[in-house]
Amino acid sequence: MSEPLEFAVTLYPEPVLRKTAEVVTAFDDELEETVEAMYRLMFESQGVGLAAPQVSIRRRILVMNEEGDKEKPELNLTLINPKIVERTGDKTLMEEGCLSFPGIFAEIARPEDCVVEAVDLKGQPLRLEMTGFLSRVLQHEYDHLEGVLLVDRMSPADRLRNKVALQEMIEDYKERQAQI
Repeated sequence: MSEPLEFAVTLYPEPVLRKTAEVVTAFDDELEETVEAMYRLMFESQGVGLAAPQVSIRRRILVMNEEGDKEKPELNLTLINPKIVERTGDKTLMEEGCLSFPGIFAEIARPEDCVVEAVDLKGQPLRLEMTGFLSRVLQHEYDHLEGVLLVDRMSPADRLRNKVALQEMIEDYKERQAQI
């Protein structure tokens, strides 16, 4: 038996985070292993969602568990090739964080509800109507598949408030690149 797949969270400003993710075409053991490893990392990192670009994979895969609780696998939601087809309801402000921006938070306005079409791990079609926090998590993770990041959704005030931390992340990235 081979070792389980292991990932680390890809941090801003890694270029892969800015690229649009590609459609998944193979529904195989590799996809299942990737999804399992994404859930492990999401729970270890105390997140409620994770998109494949956040582990440097340019594929349209996202995993969610609205409580971030690995003891509640019934809350796990895996979406392959998701597409948000409708966003409705009032835009509400809520503080969001992101595993690719550790320790950085911002008030983000998003529509209260959305409808997503996707397929499951077996390639079976899904259409889900989401509301409230679940809708917010989905929209946040979907942004990652489109190359849109937390910093792009920040208000000017939040960008200013987080300026030092964001600049430190850029400097850390440059240092890592210089060592390669």
